[in-house]
Amino acid sequence: MARSLRVAPEYIEKVKLALQRNGYPSQKSLANEVGISLSTVKNFLSGKPVDYLNFVELSGKLGLDWQAISSKEAETQPPQPQPHNGEASPFITGPPITQPRYFFGREKELKRLFNLLKRHPLQNAAIIGKKRSGKTSLLYYLKNITTTPTEQLRPNQKSDWLPQPENYQWIFIDLQDARMQNREGLLKCILEALKMQVPTPCDLDYFMDVVSDNLHTPTVILLDEIGVGLQRCPELDDGFWESLRSLATNSTGGNLAFILATPESPIELAHNTGHSSPFFNIFGYTAYLEALTEKEARELIASSPISFDDDDVEWILTQSQCLPILLQILCRERLFTLEEGEDDENWREEAIRQIKPFSY
Repeated sequence: MARSLRVAPEYIEKVKLALQRNGYPSQKSLANEVGISLSTVKNFLSGKPVDYLNFVELSGKLGLDWQAISSKEAETQPPQPQPHNGEASPFITGPPITQPRYFFGREKELKRLFNLLKRHPLQNAAIIGKKRSGKTSLLYYLKNITTTPTEQLRPNQKSDWLPQPENYQWIFIDLQDARMQNREGLLKCILEALKMQVPTPCDLDYFMDVVSDNLHTPTVILLDEIGVGLQRCPELDDGFWESLRSLATNSTGGNLAFILATPESPIELAHNTGHSSPFFNIFGYTAYLEALTEKEARELIASSPISFDDDDVEWILTQSQCLPILLQILCRERLFTLEEGEDDENWREEAIRQIKPFSY
């Protein structure tokens, strides 16, 4: 969706109060957490139009229902490209990458994943990787890249992965979100995203009936932190997962697929958490996230708004082993010193300290 949203006037005060209630001491701290510019956060909190994806993510960070607080008057002005210099963070080391222009690499995995989704029936996949390997960022990229306007992408960045991307529905579920950790909350979220009627109470039988009867377009449900759901959420039991399996395999005419992110295989994860549902056997393709290729790593490094010299580039490649989180941290540290006018080698000592907690 490429439109802007703004907070409805009657909800502005509630949104401002949610900032500190959710542990953000300042607007800047929220901007840093999400990885967007401070001006975007200010616009959001004051009821001015912001990009749809930023609006949804900021609402989620503040524990707010974006559909409830958004103005019902659609913003018709064309979307403005996000700044890629100055206020925007060119290297993102905390939150997941949600804007496609800042995502690099994973070309092999993207080809395979979109190949499963561009033909009928849609097929399921798992993304496996260690902590901080970019699993969540890859889920966001799958969701956003095919409908992001060209002016918000890098030059020549591929986005034509699907033949008719506007026909697809994408639903991102973060099972770390407390609202997703009970059956009714999760079912409501999916129905709202599908723009289907949500009853009160919302039970599994109703959910199965309404989705089976009304899902006629390609739909991909992205499940992040699936391990949290299995470990902490007793309501998400084998019966729940078996119902989702039935939807994907028998009840939606091949229009539904699941892609989940996990540090281990879905079958092992289910076994280790005491689950036996056949839902975890439907993931026929697994993308294993390891280091980027050297070409992909060099492309990320070259995206710096201030060019690094050849020695620094080679040092970053060697120290990072082309692992995404280490690349991002090292590039961030080098860019910071260049912006501050520091041109000695001392930055490398600090950079090594910064990557130490993430080296594995």
